[in-house]
Amino acid sequence: MPHVPDVAVVGAGPAGLAAAVEAAEAGLDVLLIDTAGQPGGQYWRHYDRTHARPEDRIGHHDWPVFTRLRTRLDELQAEGRIRYLPGHQVWLITRDSEAAFTLRVTATTSTSTAAGGASGETLTAHALILCPGGYDRQLPVPGWDLPGVLTAGGAQALLKGHRTSAGRRAVVAGTGPFLLPVATGLARAGVRVAAVIEANATVGWLRSPAGAVSAPGKGVEALRYAASMARHRIPYRTRTVIREVLGDGRVDAVRVARVDGDGRPTGPDEEITVDFVAFGWGFTPSLELPLMLGAETAKDTDGSLVVTVDELQRSSVDGLYVAGEATGVGGATLAVTEGRLSALALAGDRGLPADPTRVRRLRGAVRRARRFATAMHRTYPLPRAWPEWLTETTLVCRCEEVPYADLRRAHHELGAEDARTLKLLARPGMGWCQGRVCGLATAGIAAWLGGRETGVDDLRPLAGRSLAVPVPLGELAALAEETTPLEAMDEGGRNGD
Repeated sequence: MPHVPDVAVVGAGPAGLAAAVEAAEAGLDVLLIDTAGQPGGQYWRHYDRTHARPEDRIGHHDWPVFTRLRTRLDELQAEGRIRYLPGHQVWLITRDSEAAFTLRVTATTSTSTAAGGASGETLTAHALILCPGGYDRQLPVPGWDLPGVLTAGGAQALLKGHRTSAGRRAVVAGTGPFLLPVATGLARAGVRVAAVIEANATVGWLRSPAGAVSAPGKGVEALRYAASMARHRIPYRTRTVIREVLGDGRVDAVRVARVDGDGRPTGPDEEITVDFVAFGWGFTPSLELPLMLGAETAKDTDGSLVVTVDELQRSSVDGLYVAGEATGVGGATLAVTEGRLSALALAGDRGLPADPTRVRRLRGAVRRARRFATAMHRTYPLPRAWPEWLTETTLVCRCEEVPYADLRRAHHELGAEDARTLKLLARPGMGWCQGRVCGLATAGIAAWLGGRETGVDDLRPLAGRSLAVPVPLGELAALAEETTPLEAMDEGGRNGD
């Protein structure tokens, strides 16, 4: 009989890396699975460590935290206490009658199998700590489908992981503090940043003073960014949005305007010449895997769908712990703390000693970080009236080339009152990305057309997927003699997709 580890940790970003190390040090037998070829996730994305240079760490925050965790991972792997499987992604999770979790994984690169894995491998674990992280959420605007438009995270990933930029003159737009490291990182790389376009007014912090002071280090960090922006002469324009991206075949300029608190234009348009745009509207959690298992969800302060967990990171599914952005976007420091807490909670639940003082300290750190995250989300909300920016021809779903007019028609003429019905009748979210890019926008449009606030019932149908990632047909065919993916979803809890 094959060996079954105590826990499988999925994701080797800040939360997953911390969870795997903590779990192994607590005495658990750990399997760590990650899509990337090296640990760190998006936050600690870096150039291949075998070809790294000292300057590659520039622009990374908490780098000593990462290097300590990576060193410990290497040591625990050498001791046989962690099996680390990089370059693999989990595409289906089911649970058998003995309460063990079965994970089906596929290799993400041709070199993954050489590192000790195999394409189409099936793995089992007694418990799960899911740390799937998140990704840039996007709002459609006219022209956002032009070549030269990137997510803010994508622009930063090019710099961190590939030492390159997407152009020479940029504008960074959207909302939230993440715009600042992206803009200053581009400027350090030699890009002329024409402006940072912030949709909100930063005085929103004054409405949540308790949350703002819960993470004093963030204030120091903000001052550093302000100084860097001043050195590079980057204008910072608040209560302003990009109304349209202009160009013939690729980005040539953007049209911007001042807006009120709801995002409605209040002033004349102005054009800024650029050759690429980095849009950042915050982040949204990746929930495919927890939703497969029927984990309960809620709408967070920032409007994202998140997994609900207790004070020890336990989800509503027995044996399933969730840490990091999937429980609410709050940054890497919070993710590391939640990862460590989930591992100690699992160790305690399995009868291993877990220092109660340390658990209390971690719980306190999570509460403080959550207060700060709540204050941040209230300061930088998505503009309520953003659907008014759209024209009839603005693409909402780029995979299926679905314009806003099709969604309006499905609502007004075909009676589509919710996001699920909009998806069925107009096809947003049915393409290659399966709603990862357009899901939030489609849910928001469904609510907007219905004259209501976006709710869980709008968000959930576009957050879950029958398969977490695209896989070769051969791997699906291998399930023919077992349970089909849709039947497995029924057993674990259908997500309404």
